[in-house]
Amino acid sequence: MDPTTASPVAVGMITWSNIYEGLVTIDREGNIQPQLATDWTISSDHLTYTFHLRKNVFFHDGTVFDASVAKFSLERASSPSSRNPQKRFYSRIERIEAQDPWTLVLHLKRRNGSLLYWLAWPASVIVAPNSAESNGQEPIGTGPFRFKNWEKGASIELVANETYWAKDKIALKHVTFRFLGNLDLLAKALKAQEIDAVPEFNRPDLVADLQKVSTLKTVIGVTEMKVIAAMNNARKPFNDLRVRQALMMAVDRSAMIEGAWDGLGKKIGSHYTQNDPGYRDLTGVYHYNPAKARALLAEAGYPKGFTFVMKTPQMSYAVRSTDILQAAFAEIGVTMIVKTTSFPQPWTHEVFERADYDMTIIAHAEPMDINMFAQPNSYFNYKNPTFNDVIESIETSTSEDERKRLYGDAQTILALDLPALFLFSLPKIGIWNANLRGMWENEPIPSIVLSEVHWAE
Repeated sequence: MDPTTASPVAVGMITWSNIYEGLVTIDREGNIQPQLATDWTISSDHLTYTFHLRKNVFFHDGTVFDASVAKFSLERASSPSSRNPQKRFYSRIERIEAQDPWTLVLHLKRRNGSLLYWLAWPASVIVAPNSAESNGQEPIGTGPFRFKNWEKGASIELVANETYWAKDKIALKHVTFRFLGNLDLLAKALKAQEIDAVPEFNRPDLVADLQKVSTLKTVIGVTEMKVIAAMNNARKPFNDLRVRQALMMAVDRSAMIEGAWDGLGKKIGSHYTQNDPGYRDLTGVYHYNPAKARALLAEAGYPKGFTFVMKTPQMSYAVRSTDILQAAFAEIGVTMIVKTTSFPQPWTHEVFERADYDMTIIAHAEPMDINMFAQPNSYFNYKNPTFNDVIESIETSTSEDERKRLYGDAQTILALDLPALFLFSLPKIGIWNANLRGMWENEPIPSIVLSEVHWAE
């Protein structure tokens, strides 16, 4: 339950802005807002960030929040021994200074245009020295809710934090997260009002029925979840662009969205969603064309196709999409052997950490994470110096318009190179009690933020 050491998205969804807080946060519109820092200034050379911290803030165990605690937390995240899943966020920080109890200064080695955005993520929440090592089991933060109990595999309970710095704004007194793997039972529990809200309902085929229930509100919003079929670009035959192009042209993305997610989703042409700054519609770069796909395979030396293994994590969207991909590839003579793999483990270890795979299918939930293709240890094994240069230019630019243009250039490079098959973005299907207010309808970052949630009566 510590997003500064655990990579699964679900950890941050439950704990971010509920149990833990960061210097800054991301609001429901996707904008950066103050949180433990009230305001900040950036030097003219963009190498020094000065944060003015909120006073009279306490951790749930009574520890005082100040600049020394924030310094410890960020140094822990950026240290060589850090287990932070987003350690790369802090690579440009040269030195962290607690100038006085309420002033924190970050000195950078190089410009980092995304720094404030990264500091708003779950991986950047502030933790105290005396609880840092035990937060995984008994999380302690500064947020509006305290951890009460964790029945593993069943539920997590939170209670309102009576010492919260903005406690008058918090309406809920007690929250229970329940984990139900059977979505048919989940739908029945919603109808029976045994459960008040499902922020992400992952059975689109049941949505139409639930929309008829007068006691429920159903909202179909947008997420950052990009469903891709990642390929190991260092392995044959995926190291050949013609093969990757052939596989992309074998897929009818409209039919895939209909079959895998009941038509609730949007096609993507690169590692980007429609709600991100600088979005370019690149879905037309490779059209569905099985005949052209077969010709490309023959040109690459595979006139009779080839066989490979797909490692599919056990998640509904992945399993459904895999079935459709398998049939599509068979049409061009390619045999895909499916190996279903438990998620997060061993999938994370085998694929994400060791890159021991041919192809996998996964939804990358992190917003604006296109720069992962520039990481030297990326599980895609994709190497493109031109792409890396564009990502570096994004970070060093101080013009928002230029950054948007460069993000478009980065998208275009990936769309043409196809280090992964870019398929579709998942919707946010939220279903909750019609009297519940304040739930997020869209998801600019994976989250279940409870600080504004309240009952109408």
